[in-house]
Amino acid sequence: MALIGETLPGAAPSDLIKEGSDAGFMADVIEASRIQPVIVDFWATWCGPCRQLTPALEKAVKAAKGAVKLVKIDVDKNPVYAGQLRVQSIPTVYAFADGKPVDGFMGALPDSQVKAFIDKLIGEPPPSEVDELLAVAKESLDLGDMGGAAQAYAQALELEPDNLSAIGGLARCYLTAGDLERANEVVALAPASARNADLESVRAALTLAAAAPSDTAEAETRLAANPDDHEARMELAKALAGKGRLQEACDQLLDLLARDRAWNDGAARAELLTVFEAAGPTSDVAKLGRRRMASILFA
Repeated sequence: MALIGETLPGAAPSDLIKEGSDAGFMADVIEASRIQPVIVDFWATWCGPCRQLTPALEKAVKAAKGAVKLVKIDVDKNPVYAGQLRVQSIPTVYAFADGKPVDGFMGALPDSQVKAFIDKLIGEPPPSEVDELLAVAKESLDLGDMGGAAQAYAQALELEPDNLSAIGGLARCYLTAGDLERANEVVALAPASARNADLESVRAALTLAAAAPSDTAEAETRLAANPDDHEARMELAKALAGKGRLQEACDQLLDLLARDRAWNDGAARAELLTVFEAAGPTSDVAKLGRRRMASILFA
């Protein structure tokens, strides 16, 4: 039996949807469902809701690209199996897998619910080679294995040169290694208008790195002498952010914001938003930092 969700080679669109009958039910539905899921649409020519549902079923089955078949049975011409399955109103839809009915519904449904019904039946499609490479790359990145991550991202880009997650990830590897020039070259592979969480994050990180002072010593000395030296605190935060020390940069900016929310036209808040974007929306730096920022701004 084929894996659920697997596209069968050689299955043309015309093979996926057919008019069924009582005589062909065993072959078209029962036996066929041992190879891949089969949806049976019980309908009639006089049924108004059937005329709404059937096109939605056909569209969703075609979109599944061979993962499921559709058999349409006119109950007026073929009453036997409709009776055995106790079809009391139409349209009625049954899904078969491994020779048995496994799911179904009655009445016309909107396209979104029809798609959800089919998605549930066929399950999640197997991950592509690119998806697997991205997962390996992210795991390597999380473990600090920059070489392994860069290799996996590069392999993903060989397969899909316009994959934004791979572009963002490879740029992140170069950025972490301190090679800003190569990181910018990789980011430039994506159109400026392209939007993706990984890509946006590394773009923000590159912006921070480009504006970062080269050293923190002077700013730290000034702050030690005067904790209210806001300019020194901002310089320190920028230097930390440029080095990838985003949590420390966030702490300095929140301290500045708490001391003077309006300083330099809200510069601390603006810089914080860039830090959050560089860290990524699901990071602790961003999630906890936003909460702390909100408590300061709305206190």
